[in-house]
Amino acid sequence: MRILAAGDHFVAPDLFTRELTAEIGTDHTIGQLRLPWPLTPFGPVSEVDEASGDEDTLLTALRGARVCVTQMAPVTRKVLEGSPDLRLVVVGRGGPVNVNLDAAKEHGVQVCNTPGRNAAATAEYTVGLLLATMRRIPETSAALAAGRWAGEFYTYDNCGPGLDGATVGLIGCGAVGSRVARALGALGAHVRLHDPYADQEALREWGTPVADLDELLRRSDVVSLHARLTPETRGLLGARELALLPEGAVVVNCARGALLDEDALCDALESGRLAAAGLDVFAVEPPPADSRLRAAPRLVMTPHLAGANISVAHNAARIAAAEVGRFLRGEPLAHRVI
Repeated sequence: MRILAAGDHFVAPDLFTRELTAEIGTDHTIGQLRLPWPLTPFGPVSEVDEASGDEDTLLTALRGARVCVTQMAPVTRKVLEGSPDLRLVVVGRGGPVNVNLDAAKEHGVQVCNTPGRNAAATAEYTVGLLLATMRRIPETSAALAAGRWAGEFYTYDNCGPGLDGATVGLIGCGAVGSRVARALGALGAHVRLHDPYADQEALREWGTPVADLDELLRRSDVVSLHARLTPETRGLLGARELALLPEGAVVVNCARGALLDEDALCDALESGRLAAAGLDVFAVEPPPADSRLRAAPRLVMTPHLAGANISVAHNAARIAAAEVGRFLRGEPLAHRVI
């Protein structure tokens, strides 16, 4: 059987191949394709989102392949129609947004994902970005690197708030949000959780459930987003919602950029209503040159790195390879989407 390992510069084709070989042996042909992500940002390709590379290159690489293992390859209708041998696509990420699921179903192609592969990494990064934002670590580091001992950041008016005793509202409490909640609780924060899709009683393990989003916002010194991007959650925090936060609150987003109205965030930062914000994700990545975010005060920005550490790459390749093994043995797939 021919398998395509369509990796990139994070989960490399060689890494996919090593895990596949460990799982299924050497009796199968594994072709390789390296996609340009993350050196080139992902984006829409034809009708799919958050993809890397182009359809024609993928079509060529998929000739004769029954299985494709990838993170970012654009598995569009055109690709599926032009790959008659393809029967399984395993996407090494939490959501297969780079796959046209309707077309895959029409063509009898099963699709799997690798849920939870980067939950710990994203939770760690969220806490790190939150602390960096609240304690103004990037600003003070930059000042010292420039040769200035920024003692003014020790004054009452300039030092940042702390987590101990603060009320932190988490919007979304799945694999990432629950880990963040545990970490913040250990640091002395009062954690409140809003997740209408979760078992409300189960949420009590990590904090205090709050059914009403407006109530959560009114009571939170810090808000961190952990929701999936859906038509219902797009623009979840806009001008009205940000205005409900107490003056001097902090907002952090390591989930999806479009959950947050960036213009409204800039307004709140520029007016001084928000003390600070930390963003790892953006509505358009990278933010355009004329984006207001680039000049917004007290805003810490990083280039969509929350889910990136060495363990995540290995987790993604290992979980994906295990699904291929199940497919070849005729076993039920553990993470089948369709």
